[in-house]
Amino acid sequence: EVQLVESGGGLVQSGGSLRLSCAASGFNFRGNAMTWVRLAPGKGLEWVAGISRGGDATTYADSVNGRFTISRDNVKNAVYLQMNSLKPEDTAVYYCAKNWVPNSWGQGTQVIVSS
Repeated sequence: EVQLVESGGGLVQSGGSLRLSCAASGFNFRGNAMTWVRLAPGKGLEWVAGISRGGDATTYADSVNGRFTISRDNVKNAVYLQMNSLKPEDTAVYYCAKNWVPNSWGQGTQVIVSS
């Protein structure tokens, strides 16, 4: 079974940084692109960032471009999201997902950015 476990969330002040991690198992990790999506209270699901299966190509939502960096370690079967210059608008539950168009995701990790 596909298993995705997010971690690294927490409370941080505006302008601060957090590094989210996602441990993946139960599928051919190296054969799949990976993404991060988020769900803010009262809002719909927002696609945040994606990375190709080899890690050579990355894409970002305009709202986080220049502040967030997605990366992966195909030896550890892990995906990361480095979040810098955080804003209150970034407050959400962040989910690690499989594929460019997510077809599997974890339970999420909460990120709260105070003003």
